[in-house]
Amino acid sequence: MESSASLELAKHALLMFGIILAVGTCSGLIARLAKVPDVVVFLLVGMLIGPGVLGWVDIKADSAINQLILIFGSSYILFDGGASIRVKVLKEVWITIVVIATVGVLITAAITGIAAWYFLGVPFIVALLLGATLASTDPATLVPVFKQVRIKERVAQTVMSESAFNDAMGAILTFTVLGIAMGSGEFSVGDALLDLLKQSLLGIVIGGILGYLAAVFIAHEKLGFLAEFAPVVTLMAVIAAYMAADGLHASGFMAVFVFGIMLGNQESLGFRLTAQEGNQLEEYVLTTAFIMRMFIFILLGAQVDFGLMNQYLLGGVAVVVVFMLLARPLTVFLCALPDRRAKWSLNELLFMCWTRETGVIPGALAGMLVGMKAPGAQIIASVTFIAILMTILIQATTTQWLARKLGLLADQQ
Repeated sequence: MESSASLELAKHALLMFGIILAVGTCSGLIARLAKVPDVVVFLLVGMLIGPGVLGWVDIKADSAINQLILIFGSSYILFDGGASIRVKVLKEVWITIVVIATVGVLITAAITGIAAWYFLGVPFIVALLLGATLASTDPATLVPVFKQVRIKERVAQTVMSESAFNDAMGAILTFTVLGIAMGSGEFSVGDALLDLLKQSLLGIVIGGILGYLAAVFIAHEKLGFLAEFAPVVTLMAVIAAYMAADGLHASGFMAVFVFGIMLGNQESLGFRLTAQEGNQLEEYVLTTAFIMRMFIFILLGAQVDFGLMNQYLLGGVAVVVVFMLLARPLTVFLCALPDRRAKWSLNELLFMCWTRETGVIPGALAGMLVGMKAPGAQIIASVTFIAILMTILIQATTTQWLARKLGLLADQQ
């Protein structure tokens, strides 16, 4: 009896998942022995086992399975990052986070766009679209790096918070420029800011409400009847936070990040898990986040289009060099230096200039532009992958070294 097409598809997906888990586990061990962030090894291994080399894993970027992994994986990693944020630290650096996640995205997009126009010779509106696609940092990359490399608390939490809050701004800017490029819209600063404010506030409210409810049901002295099911509650709430925000046209990633902050600061809300329940939840979150990193970055590596990258390699590398060495430093100094409340030191600012890895969010935006047949979409996708490879392979691997040189490792304080 012949297998149905859906059954064969399910078997193929199951085989791909098994390969990713097996290869990813070995890659995690290699990363630990080499003392480098595991996302770097996952990305390289993904390129090796993808259709461009060995062909062991072939999951299309526009497939439903890939989109599911990207959305849920990014959400869960972001929740994990939010849970490690401490409110007392945010109170000290919130001005920097707000400015760099909004104005900073515009500065980065403008400088990168000018570089793309100069080095790639594309129309200026296409160059700006590329700049907007690359402008936001990526929480799915940064959170795991800072989980493994222990940096001075306020610096690490500022960078992680920025990466969570600026995805909405990056997406809004990208689709605003796309509307102009396709002749279906005009740029309006007022409308863009209003849309950003709406997405941000709704995301914060939704994440805050669900985070508080989750804390009540798993850690309240009398109402915490779901304490022993805390891992399942967090899993359910991460999905609920993202879907609720997305359904209301708000930032789903911001919602899950704020949900994580609420749950991670439950003691400040007057709730407390027992030591056993707390350890159980922590181990579950760490393991699940590791699996999500594994799937996201192995798949991201497997989907690198080598032919497309080679086509625009020299110009793309030049754009990314400007992006890393000019756009990011200018953004950090212009947005963070005026914040007298935070009192940033030169070493802290220099470190933030270097930590702005590009990953899942810009990659997803580039994929969407290709699917929509946006002007210059192939060039944008090519340079985006070059940026992902360069920033992760160069910046993520040198994070610990630079932090040590600048005296910013947690054990140096």
